[in-house]
Amino acid sequence: MPLILAATPIGDPRDASARLIEELGSADVVAAEDTRRTKRLCAALGVTPTGRMLSYHEHNEAAVTADLIARLQAGERVLLVTDAGMPSVSDPGYRLVAAAVAAGLPVTCAPGPSAVLMALALSGLPVDRFAFDGFLPRKPGERTRALAELAAERRTMVFFEAPHRTPATLAAMAEAFGADRPAAVCRELTKTYEEVRRDNLGRLAEWAADGVLGEITIVVAGAPPAAADLPSAVAQVQDLVAAGTRLKDASAEVAALTGLSKKALYDAALAAR
Repeated sequence: MPLILAATPIGDPRDASARLIEELGSADVVAAEDTRRTKRLCAALGVTPTGRMLSYHEHNEAAVTADLIARLQAGERVLLVTDAGMPSVSDPGYRLVAAAVAAGLPVTCAPGPSAVLMALALSGLPVDRFAFDGFLPRKPGERTRALAELAAERRTMVFFEAPHRTPATLAAMAEAFGADRPAAVCRELTKTYEEVRRDNLGRLAEWAADGVLGEITIVVAGAPPAAADLPSAVAQVQDLVAAGTRLKDASAEVAALTGLSKKALYDAALAAR
């Protein structure tokens, strides 16, 4: 029998999939991040689990993983759920998936709600390429270093954050990425007081300064392309030409690297002869 990772609603129980409801009712074992929350979800969905429900969270993963692997090897159907969203995405699950894969056991997924994808879609920021960076370090110094490493990231970035740390995080982002960098703060997604604030980081930090409530996902635009230096780019063209590359081809190559116009590079290099 496979290990099944099942996404649970991130706020509204009506987002539960038919497959999640079926798996909750039929699994031999339901491994839950918080059994109390999972039982409340089952009650809201009208599901009565027939299998055993046990706790599986960050503090007991190491101890419980071996037991769950043994159950899978014995042919039991194990369902893994967390409090909200997809297991292993900033939630317990990775250790169990890795152990199951190492043991040659099948792993499958019952897809569903995702705060990462929902926030990304609602942000109004580019979605063709993105990076999920989870929770930033809690200590200010470590957070500053982590953000400095991401300052040149060109992809849209998605972060989770605790509400009480959100004001400081937004202020640190404005410092690291620039106050004008576009961003969105998504709060209480799918819940009654759902809110999406779209602005630059400077103004979002000002808005959050008095405190923010609820589950928070922050989406930040990637870094803009670095401004190209035409004289330096022309020098690169000249170096390529001196090495035997045709001027036209050299201009095209440097244009692809810098984002500058191929014609502008060709004309400038030609004028410099």
